[in-house]
Amino acid sequence: MLKAPVQTPEKQAASRIRILPDRVANQIAAGEVVERPAAVVKELVENSLDAGASRIDVYFEDGGRRLIRVEDDGCGMCPDDVLLALERHATSKLRDAADLNAIHSFGFRGEALPSIASVSRFTLRSRAEGWAEGTEVTVHSGRVNDTRAVGMAAGTRIEVAHLFESVPARRKFLKSDRTESAHIALCCRLLAVAHPGVSFSLSENGRTVFRSPACPGLSERVAEVFGRELAAELRPIEVSRPGLRLSGLISRPGQGRATRSELFWYANERPVENRVLSGTLLEAAKGFIPRGRFPAAFLFLDIQPDALDVNVHPTKREIRLRDETSVRNFVAEAVLNRMEELARESSQRLSAPIENPGPSALRPAVTPGPGVRPAARTLAEPDRTPGPQPARDTVQRMPATLPVRPPVAATNAPAKRPCPAGDALPSRWRYLGTAHGNFVLFETPDGLLCLNRTAAQSRVFYEDYLQSLREGSLLAQQLLFPRLFELPPLLADILERHTDFFRANGFGVESFGGDSFRVTSLPAWFEGEGCEDFIKEAVERIAENGMRPDRDAELARDTLARLASAHAARTSAPADEMEVLALARRLMSCKNPLADPRGRPTYFELSRGEMEKR
Repeated sequence: MLKAPVQTPEKQAASRIRILPDRVANQIAAGEVVERPAAVVKELVENSLDAGASRIDVYFEDGGRRLIRVEDDGCGMCPDDVLLALERHATSKLRDAADLNAIHSFGFRGEALPSIASVSRFTLRSRAEGWAEGTEVTVHSGRVNDTRAVGMAAGTRIEVAHLFESVPARRKFLKSDRTESAHIALCCRLLAVAHPGVSFSLSENGRTVFRSPACPGLSERVAEVFGRELAAELRPIEVSRPGLRLSGLISRPGQGRATRSELFWYANERPVENRVLSGTLLEAAKGFIPRGRFPAAFLFLDIQPDALDVNVHPTKREIRLRDETSVRNFVAEAVLNRMEELARESSQRLSAPIENPGPSALRPAVTPGPGVRPAARTLAEPDRTPGPQPARDTVQRMPATLPVRPPVAATNAPAKRPCPAGDALPSRWRYLGTAHGNFVLFETPDGLLCLNRTAAQSRVFYEDYLQSLREGSLLAQQLLFPRLFELPPLLADILERHTDFFRANGFGVESFGGDSFRVTSLPAWFEGEGCEDFIKEAVERIAENGMRPDRDAELARDTLARLASAHAARTSAPADEMEVLALARRLMSCKNPLADPRGRPTYFELSRGEMEKR
């Protein structure tokens, strides 16, 4: 039988419950609120913004260890409020618990100033408008040392010196000065971007990191703070619906960054982290950004305060959305529509006719080098694409049971799709030839354009096929000899429950006992071997994403169209001159002509100036 441990009088005294002294309680709170010097800067700058400042100056030394100073021209505080601000849970931004459901300010906990003052040498100066003089309070490791009247302009200035001096364990875990400085700079840049109408400056060890006067808009502030090169890549976005508004700047299609380091979200002007928002943006931009790249973005979500919980994290860095599904759908639709608009603008810029062509557009084609086929045809000439050949593995073709909208001829569809009257004809491009089989070269007034034929075919096929799936118009071909294949039990169960979905989209699949199936018909575009592997991969994608085609029909169709476009591009035969001209026409009429469904660029441009430099 186990016996309770014997406690000595000393242990009994040590285990008694007691209330912590205020100084210790403040230092514990500081461990949550003040993670590093950048957290101090964030809390102080947010207080300045809440005070209505039109100018905020931040200065720090040695990564914020030695000194942090934040000065503003906000409303300031009277002498009584200066002393109250250093008490725990003292705030002017909340009155009762109900206010937590509708937070309109950046700070509201009332813990920042006393927590910071408890782990540093802290000096607070402030003067409210209408008062003849200001008040200065000095605090050393949580103890008030001195209070006196001082002369100063209206506003507030706070100095935090020797941060974590009284908590050496925390100081020991700080990173190098360079790393801490980078965190402070990023914090100030993000807050400056959120408030372009406020003048911001940041200085380190006597050196100006950035200085930005009040700017007329977001784009100008991003150029001032993050650089003009990044700002030039971004395009505005603004979409609203009752209770929600998305605005800001986002990368144009075809542009991307190597990491997510320039993808920023704001919720009600507060820089935040939220996996739902970031994941939705990446998913919506997937087909418009090159594979392996990430969009740059400064996106602002304005939402009703009671639909947002900013009280999740002690530093208010993370947020929780009350209705994640509604917000996710709104953001996805807004980003997708804007990306499609920007892609169309890009294609229109390239395909717009020239009223006064320059000399380069009228010059005869130069003699091609090795590996390049000569040609001098422009895309304005008529399309003489030869008709496609019948499918190799089909002995007899059964009449389709649905209206027919076949894919484009350049993707080896079983019937030629006539070029509609609205198709963009990029008459600015002059066909030069092909290089290495897959690359098509065009001369433009601005330089040279190289088209990736495989990626272009994939994009054209994807959009045509997806539209035919949505419209229910499909050409099917009956197989004389059905194909048999097996699936693992889990995938077999999924396919058996959704054979109607595959049949409606051209794949006649029937159960053949156990985990076996047979394919009796295929879409007209499907040529060559591999229908079994294609169906298996489609079922795997459906299982992997947890889709139910009967409920998530649009998502399932998109998945099927992406796989189909990749398959069609793999099995396509080398194209002749007429086919690549028709392909270029069709590409320019796509919703997103800049990238294929997997994110690969369909073409790139080389400017005349860049060619001259090289």
